[in-house]
Amino acid sequence: MRYQKPVFNAALRMLHEPADAMDVAQTTFLRAYEHLANYDPRFKFYSWIYRIAINESLDALAARKPLEEIDDQTADESADPDREILGEQARRALEAALMRMTPELRTVIVLRHFLQLSYEEMGETLQLPSKTVKSRLYSARQLLHGQLIRCGEDLTT
Repeated sequence: MRYQKPVFNAALRMLHEPADAMDVAQTTFLRAYEHLANYDPRFKFYSWIYRIAINESLDALAARKPLEEIDDQTADESADPDREILGEQARRALEAALMRMTPELRTVIVLRHFLQLSYEEMGETLQLPSKTVKSRLYSARQLLHGQLIRCGEDLTT
């Protein structure tokens, strides 16, 4: 299916749990099928289905008790063990920083940097004006940067 992998990846980046992301992806397609008559063709289909996936992910986050760390299936393919350790530390630091962000800020980071959506596409997906998307993304980047700087300082002490 054309949207299966992108929807799963969006949910995985939001939830950081493959099993939960799979559930959200399935629910997303079920909801899309149930509400297909409500789809407005003036908007891009992927924006509509991503919006459903984001909403389902936010619902799943709200239903969770504690947040869990991601068990990433992709490995750093570098041959240098020191580089692999640093890559793993950076990945964990990024995941931890993302999970400390509010879902609204995490969502714009995921849509822009992991799904490579344009500002216009993000606005359609989130049903927000482009200025709001840009502002929220700026805030999210600033927060993420600060958290990663603090994490780097913690790693060196």
